[in-house]
Amino acid sequence: MKIAVLPGDGIGPEILAEALKVLRALKLPLEMQEAPVGGAGYDAAGDPLPEATLALARSADAVLFGAVGGWEYDKLPRPMRPEQGLLRLRKELGLFANLRPAVVYPELASASTVKPEIVAGLDILILRELTGDIYFGEPRGVHTLASGEREGINTMRYTESEVRRIAHSGFRAAMQRGKRLCSVDKANVLETSGLWREVVIEVAKEYPEVELSHLYVDNCAMQLIRNPKQFDVIVTGNIFGDILSDEASMLTGSIGMLPSASLDANNKGMYEPIHGSAPDIAGKNVANPLATILSAAMMLRYSLNLAAEADRVEAAVRRVLAQGLRTADIYSEPGGAAGTRKVGTREMGDAVVAAL
Repeated sequence: MKIAVLPGDGIGPEILAEALKVLRALKLPLEMQEAPVGGAGYDAAGDPLPEATLALARSADAVLFGAVGGWEYDKLPRPMRPEQGLLRLRKELGLFANLRPAVVYPELASASTVKPEIVAGLDILILRELTGDIYFGEPRGVHTLASGEREGINTMRYTESEVRRIAHSGFRAAMQRGKRLCSVDKANVLETSGLWREVVIEVAKEYPEVELSHLYVDNCAMQLIRNPKQFDVIVTGNIFGDILSDEASMLTGSIGMLPSASLDANNKGMYEPIHGSAPDIAGKNVANPLATILSAAMMLRYSLNLAAEADRVEAAVRRVLAQGLRTADIYSEPGGAAGTRKVGTREMGDAVVAAL
């Protein structure tokens, strides 16, 4: 099984190294080939998604991704910025379904900024449509009006078929969980969302066992803080999903705990933590690698059909947390909770390997 390994920038290489350490400990027949992407791709080939990197990603059975971005690239023309490499990769591979689980481990309930009794036992899945919406819609750009004033334009756009396929993904996910699906939109003011809701309701007829509900995105953002355990599966568009999944990450205690999978129609996927490249802590051995390790577990489960091995990795992460090991983002300052110990990126990776 061929894995394209794309470390990227900032803490990307550090956290991906720990995930690879865990995968190697499983002693699976994996061929792992590395290539540059993001700022590293621009430095290597003048493009955030070099042709060789794209070719490797296309030929692989799955893609394991670190993170992209860095202050030194902020002045580049927008098409050359690191984040454009990630967006293009999603588009080129047809990765339209982004799965972002938010699970609160018992040991980390007190690490959330929300009251422990609100988040304890939380287990929700956010499905974000990934290749349409305002991030890809045309026309876009910055123009100068006749008055001399500049105007920025981005276009929110969805086709019926794009909504239909992510809706099916949402209902299938709900069938495997608690059979409850909440579709999030802004249908009261956006025509795009009006179409979204109509199509989701049509698709719901094919899944009579699933209880379908609808929320406007602003209400959903509030409900995630007020009563997050009311949700099972949330399905929503690209920009709304981007924002809501980051909000959900803080329910779990840290954005460093959330993995993600981005899948095509055949379950080939790209797997990455939802956090960014964090250039301010790059190279300091303090980043949390658990989101990346859990992303590798999702890769084993969804693209490689190795559910037992995925279970082993997830159980190892739970065991390490139960042992009290914490990276800085999930360690309570000052002093930490009783029985906990602060560790670095490499120590956490070693601990997961030991727990396997």
